[in-house]
This record gives sequence, structure tokens and C-alpha cells, in this order.
Amino acid sequence: MSIVVTGATGALGRLVIEELLKRTDPDDLVAVARDRAKAADLAARGVEIKIANYGRPETLQGVFAAGDRVLFISGNEAGQRLTQHRAVIDAAREAGVGLLAYTSVLGGPTATFSIAEEHIATEQALLASGVPYCLLRNGWYHENYTGALATTLKIGAVVGSAGEGRVATAARRDYAEAAAIILTGSGHENAVYELSGDSAWTMAEYAAEVSRQTGRKIPYNDLPAERYVALMVEAGVPALGAQMVADADAGIARGELAATPGDLSRLLGRPTTPIAESIADALKQLPA
Repeated sequence: MSIVVTGATGALGRLVIEELLKRTDPDDLVAVARDRAKAADLAARGVEIKIANYGRPETLQGVFAAGDRVLFISGNEAGQRLTQHRAVIDAAREAGVGLLAYTSVLGGPTATFSIAEEHIATEQALLASGVPYCLLRNGWYHENYTGALATTLKIGAVVGSAGEGRVATAARRDYAEAAAIILTGSGHENAVYELSGDSAWTMAEYAAEVSRQTGRKIPYNDLPAERYVALMVEAGVPALGAQMVADADAGIARGELAATPGDLSRLLGRPTTPIAESIADALKQLPA
């Protein structure tokens, strides 16, 4: 029996592996990736590497074994994810895994923005499979916003289409640590966790915090969805991705990503990372 992390070379997967290495022996870990070269550093630390691609079901055969505890990190190919996710669930069922923890979306079936659709359908497929599951309904990451700080400072504004809606973000590392705690713990079978930050903020409040930390006046420019999509496309974002981001902002405006049930901080045994701390960390990473 092993602890298996799919999508292990992605931003979240790498953080989960880091947290797992603090809690268990590398010999107990399996990292699943599409590219062996990208996982070379993990192999060097004693983690077993298995190569598979969600979009090629035949590659998933033999990735899981009976009793494995698996973190199934959702795919990133919008429009193709449900088919790919069903292939992972099928492989996990056939292998007889002990737990399949899936990174879903905050609110699950109550979420109405388009990004949630494939997550909701995946949850339904997982529940119907009979595989012992754990739904990690992740809210938005701080990094969704702090990752764009260079652009924010370049244009001198935070731009979005979320109106006065609030969003309860947490640091990606917070979600990773929670996943590692679940994978190395017990009693999480057939559980659902609504994971989000301890407090929710508006985009105007985010802009005000960026202003405070930089000493610059950075406003929040709230745009109609169509204009926001056009700006993202002009900046090189694929049209479908831009539309999904704007649609998620509409969900934020409706309050769909503002919930603060406290599941994440309870799993962590500590408060979630404040957005101000992640802004400060991101600013340190920017070129002088």
C-alpha cells in the first residue's frame, strides 16, 4: 500500500509531496506524472515515479494498487476533464484503492459557475463508483491573484468582474498541507470537506492591501464581463479560459466562493494563511 499523488509535478502536487515527505518515508510515496524528466527531482529524493496521462486511459493501468491512498488532483484541460477523470476513477476502482481523495470545488453541486460543472460531474461519477472517497472542495487560491501581481503593478490596477463579491481564499500550501494530513490520517473515508480561507475579502479590499504594501495607489477596476474577457484575450489568455475566469468572477459576485465554514483551519490545526502574508511573499519574488 502506498500514498499516491497524481498530477505530482504541478503547483499543488509538488506542495503535497513536500508536505508528505515531512510526514512519511519517501519509500511509501508514488508520484504520478506525464513527464519523467519533470519528476526527476522527486525521484532523486526517493519517491517512486509512475508515468500516466489522464487523456490516455491505457497508461493508468498499474498506476494504483489495492489499498492505496490516492490524491486525485483534477485535470486542467477544460472540456475534456470529465472523460479523463472517469478514466482515473475506473482505474482506481479496478485496482481496489483504499481511498480516492479528489480536489473538487468549494460548494460542490451548489456552485453554478462554469468551472464547477466538470467537478460536479466528477463528484457524481466518484460517488457512483463505489470507491471510498474524500471530496476536497477547494476554494480559490491566494495565488490566483498574487500570481498576477507583476501585471497588476505594471498596469496600476487590479482588474476583474467580481463587483463587491467576497472570496474566501487560502494559500495553495494550506490546501496541500490539508491533503497531506488526510492522506496520512484516518477516518476520512466518504467525507466531504469545504475548504476555504478563514476570512473573505472583496477585490477592492485586495487592491487596498496591495496599495498599502507597495505604497502605490492601486484601485480595483470592475469591468463588465465582456470587457474583462476581451482584455484577457488581448493579453494572450485563450478565449475559453478567459470566459471561464469571468464567469467565476460572476460566481464570486453572487457569493458562491465566500463561504468560511472553517474545515480547512480545523484540518490544519491553525489559522489559514492571511492574504496579506501571501501578497508580501509575492512582492518579494518580483524583480527589483
